[in-house]
Amino acid sequence: MRVCVFGAGAVGSHLAVRLIQSERAEIAVVARGPHLAAMASRGLTLESDDGTTTVPVAVATDQPASLPPQDLVIVTLKGPTIPTNAAAIASLLAPGGVAAFLINGIPWWWRFGQDPAPGPLPLVDPDGRTWNTVRPERAIGGVIYSPNEIIAPGIVRHSSRNHYVLGLPQGGGSPALSAMVDLFAGAGIGVEATADIRRAVWLKLLLNAPGNPTAALTRLSGAARATVPGLSDLGQRIVEEVIAVAMATGTDIRVEGGELAESARRNRPGGRPSMLQDVEAGRPMQVESLLGQVQAFARETGVETPVIDVLVPLLRGLDRAVSGRAPG
Repeated sequence: MRVCVFGAGAVGSHLAVRLIQSERAEIAVVARGPHLAAMASRGLTLESDDGTTTVPVAVATDQPASLPPQDLVIVTLKGPTIPTNAAAIASLLAPGGVAAFLINGIPWWWRFGQDPAPGPLPLVDPDGRTWNTVRPERAIGGVIYSPNEIIAPGIVRHSSRNHYVLGLPQGGGSPALSAMVDLFAGAGIGVEATADIRRAVWLKLLLNAPGNPTAALTRLSGAARATVPGLSDLGQRIVEEVIAVAMATGTDIRVEGGELAESARRNRPGGRPSMLQDVEAGRPMQVESLLGQVQAFARETGVETPVIDVLVPLLRGLDRAVSGRAPG
């Protein structure tokens, strides 16, 4: 089985180490810059609570076209960069191959197999590039519960959970989905398959939607944000709005939402959410997949989201500023 980890940032690098170490497939890694150079010369190093592991990376490149056809392409790119890489991802797929998108927020394949008029979501897939090249029938959806951060070229640090939820946009199962679950399980990666991947996406949004934006706007980690009066209340209002939008689109997550929110309050995670990492590194943030598309769904269904309505333009402005795309 040929497997490509496409976009080996923090999450992708962690997965690459686990998969290479398991020796259950031929692993190729697509990365770039100093991180690629480091893994090519010294291998990939994973630091975790279990210790430190370094593995050699036999195939690492920034030229996806140089790779042979792949049975599974694991896409761990940030949402804003997926459309510009869609053609390269599609060209890697072998006949019968699939692409698994392990991302945060509302994914590009959302309307496939569910909506009576399926089609791309303009906010997360401008011009339908991913929809029309990769194609949703060749996609596996994925939800990530695995905090990771690149701390130096070739070195990724992991903390807390390491669990993934996988499912087909159209529901049900497939041999490709089963093979991916088996691959992850054999590599010691926590994994489960679901027949309702959209529910899993909404549940993860209950953690991402309040935590990422407030971290990006304040530049504070989870533990520090918990000490600021009013921020926890703001986060709770975001959770309530996300639950209302999910319900309006057909998914009732009130029970699980309450449990997740309570768990988050008890644990008060001290990590640095991906949006905070992006701000500090000057990278584009996942504004549209985490909140912009939620706002769009709210407007389609007539749900009022006053807090999200304030946050979205602020985050879009911050995104332009930190990624160097500000007008003028």
